[in-house]
Amino acid sequence: MNDEREELIRRIIDNQRGLVRAFAQHQSPLFASNLTMRQLKVVLLVSVNGSATGQDLSHHLGVALGTVTGIVDRLVAHGLVSRHEDPQDRRVRRVELTEAGTKLIDQINDAGLQQYQAVMAYLDTEMLRCLNKVTDRLREVARDLYAE
Repeated sequence: MNDEREELIRRIIDNQRGLVRAFAQHQSPLFASNLTMRQLKVVLLVSVNGSATGQDLSHHLGVALGTVTGIVDRLVAHGLVSRHEDPQDRRVRRVELTEAGTKLIDQINDAGLQQYQAVMAYLDTEMLRCLNKVTDRLREVARDLYAE
C-alpha cells in the first residue's frame, strides 16, 4: 500500500473515531441500560440472529457455558430475554428477546440513527450522493469479506 493510501485510511479512521466521540456525548439508551458488556453482547447477538442457544452464545463470547447461563439468568431477571424449547430439538433451549429487549435494541439503534441523520442534514445533495456511493461500496466489500 502506498503512503497516500495509508494516510487517507488513517484520516478516515480518525474521523470515524471523532464521530463516535461526538455521538457518545449525547445521552444514549445504551448508557442508561445498566447492562454489563457481556450482557449487552448477548442482547445484540440474539437481536441479530433472532435467537441463540447457550452453545452459540458461549462460542461467540468465548466463555464457558456456565458463564453464559449466569449472564442469561440476569437478562431474564431484567426482562430482556426469555428461554424457550427449540422446536427442532426439545433438548435445546433457545434464548430470544422479549418485547422489552426488542424495545431496548430499537431505542439504541434509533438514537444512533437520529444523531447520524442530524449530521447528514448539514450536507448538500452532491455530498450525500458521494457518501451514498461510498457507503454502498463499503457494505459490498464488508459483505464479501465476512460472508460465511
